[in-house]
Amino acid sequence: MSPPPSGNSLRLEPYFANAKKSEKQSLKLSIVIPAHNEGDSISETLRELHRIVVQNNIPHEILVVNDNSRDHTHEVLEGLKGEIGTLRTIFNPSPNGFGLAVRKGLENIQGDAAVIVMADGSDSPHDVVRFYRKMLEGYDCVFGSRFISNSKVKDYPFLKLRLNRVFNHMIRALFGLKYNDVTNAFKMYRADVLHGLKPFLSHHFNLTVELPLKAIIRGYSYAVLPNSWQNRKSGESKLKIKEMGSRYLFIVMYCFIEKWLCSQDYLKKNESIHLNGRNP
Repeated sequence: MSPPPSGNSLRLEPYFANAKKSEKQSLKLSIVIPAHNEGDSISETLRELHRIVVQNNIPHEILVVNDNSRDHTHEVLEGLKGEIGTLRTIFNPSPNGFGLAVRKGLENIQGDAAVIVMADGSDSPHDVVRFYRKMLEGYDCVFGSRFISNSKVKDYPFLKLRLNRVFNHMIRALFGLKYNDVTNAFKMYRADVLHGLKPFLSHHFNLTVELPLKAIIRGYSYAVLPNSWQNRKSGESKLKIKEMGSRYLFIVMYCFIEKWLCSQDYLKKNESIHLNGRNP
């Protein structure tokens, strides 16, 4: 695996740049959207997302996971199905949680790759297009960062922002990473990579940490691109700071133990795949 590029190239190019050969054919993209009580936000999110991906000729499905919503989310989604032909919905029963809803979605994708997008409109549909095109260059994963050159962040709550930067700095130091936004939910994975990251353990937002750390530890190639984020315009944030500390810590320590005790198992696996014609 080649070393990280030096200098400012880090901002726009991948750290681990061992990608497969560029693909001439396109991939079908599954856009996985967990939604818990997002009836006031999700219609605008889905309409804009669908418009942009269709405009850019991306073969896709939009898979919304109704995470046991108690508001009018279900009615809104049903009403949009006639308007958005690529929309599918599934229901995640109680207990609900961001991680459980995303896991439910990832288990039901019909595409060759999946991207996780928030229902509240905080992620940019244009970033979906950019990440998709980067993946077509042959990467296993494309990770977003809101804190590198050309990224944009709007109305990030001050306390959450401070805690975010401290926690990400801790992860970088612990795992020796240059990637500075591991907690960012906006990431894209090939379907076969997601299968290789199982079993999934996280029930809540700590899944955003589990997936990329496992992908890095298990030797999958990845690129890092700037992405935009803006705070929700309506509704209530589902991330509760006081509830997440121990959950984040658990998954970080789990991945850290895997890195030091089990990483050779996955390197051997990747070597065998390479012999069969895959360039990890």
